[in-house]
Amino acid sequence: MGSFSGPVFRPGDDGYDAERAGYNLTVDHRPELIVGATGPEDVIGAVNYASARGLAVAVLTTGHGPAVPADGQVLINTRRMNDVQVDPATRTARVGGGTCWQRVLPHTVPHGLAPLNGSSPHVGVVGYTLGGGVGPLGRSYGFAADRVRRVDLVTADGRLRQVTAEREPELFWAVRGGKGNFGVVVGLEFGLVPVARLYGGGLFFPAETTADVLHAFSRWAPTVPEEMSSSVLMMRFPPIPEIPELFRGRYVTHVRLAYTGTAEEGERLVKPLRDLGSQFLDTLGEMPYDQVGTIYNDPTEPTPAYDSNLSLHTLDAGAVDTILSLAGPDAGSPLIIEMRQLGGAYTRPAAVPSAVGGRDTAFTLFAACVLEPGLEDMTRRAHEQLHDKMRPWATGGTVYNFSGVGDADPERVRLAFTPADYARLAKAKATYDPANMFRINFNIPPAP
Repeated sequence: MGSFSGPVFRPGDDGYDAERAGYNLTVDHRPELIVGATGPEDVIGAVNYASARGLAVAVLTTGHGPAVPADGQVLINTRRMNDVQVDPATRTARVGGGTCWQRVLPHTVPHGLAPLNGSSPHVGVVGYTLGGGVGPLGRSYGFAADRVRRVDLVTADGRLRQVTAEREPELFWAVRGGKGNFGVVVGLEFGLVPVARLYGGGLFFPAETTADVLHAFSRWAPTVPEEMSSSVLMMRFPPIPEIPELFRGRYVTHVRLAYTGTAEEGERLVKPLRDLGSQFLDTLGEMPYDQVGTIYNDPTEPTPAYDSNLSLHTLDAGAVDTILSLAGPDAGSPLIIEMRQLGGAYTRPAAVPSAVGGRDTAFTLFAACVLEPGLEDMTRRAHEQLHDKMRPWATGGTVYNFSGVGDADPERVRLAFTPADYARLAKAKATYDPANMFRINFNIPPAP
């Protein structure tokens, strides 16, 4: 084995368990070798090591979106590659392959600029962005992948490639949408947008008003301008001390809002939701952009979760009633549901075409369950029933960014792309990774 600048771990070594751990504990990686990469040379060394032994390569940054375990394979942990450089004159940022959004925002906000980050600052930049990138600014500015200018990528042949539209057009098309199927990203350069503040926050409603809130939201969302991003979360919080008392053991419907216009106009737009009058907490107000993560307040403690998603072409009264029957406060379901509005700038084609799918999606329907021992079959059935019952409102596709453990089957992966784009991705995979070394992911197998 060659030398590495970063730490290397094998089963039984001190630090092995900490190095392989990710946010979603459902997928428990037990690789033969872990390389804590500090730069491109470590990644090249790990890829060459795996290639020589016929092993697969997995990549871990935060572990928010695992698909399958990397048992007996090579795992590259990219967390140490987290440098950030911002050029305010050209409105660009360049980050290392293991950078999280919380490291980027302090570099952009002082310049009145923002990345097209996700709802959680604790998620990795690379996986989120190259999966498409659906976040609080997306209805105004589109998919984050559309802003990518360069990808520094180590491919299966051990080469470090500077992938741009001019240098490697087919790979540049494929990796923006197909993400980890084509190599290990060690650097990413992307454009920023002129946003320094938001009007945003949340409205929290009790269980007995859930139906009224969801129906009101379904009527309200199609009427707002694309500068308004919104979603609704439905969940029963566990009755444990770690949960704030206001939410502990309680079923809550949480409307999340982010508006890039003025606070005055934001107040006017959200008035129909505020006028429902039953919310027990209202956090809406003006905020600097570096506080955007407080809108969603996504959990940060690792947990075992089984999750999946599907795309909807509409969210009408029938769709709302079906969701309520399957996951509402009286359904007795383990499902946590989020409906996120897309449309707006998401529907517009990228200036440089990419493989990102879901541009025809009006709403994403994301479902998750905390996976408890012995309840795995019941959890899967709840997801399957949701997908089956929501078929009349579904586009037939999914949004790759929201792929969960329940979407890891290759036939589910196909649904994130148009048939023509999937065939093109499989052909690109055959060119750049014919042995499918990068298969510990939501995999696109190489075309024959």
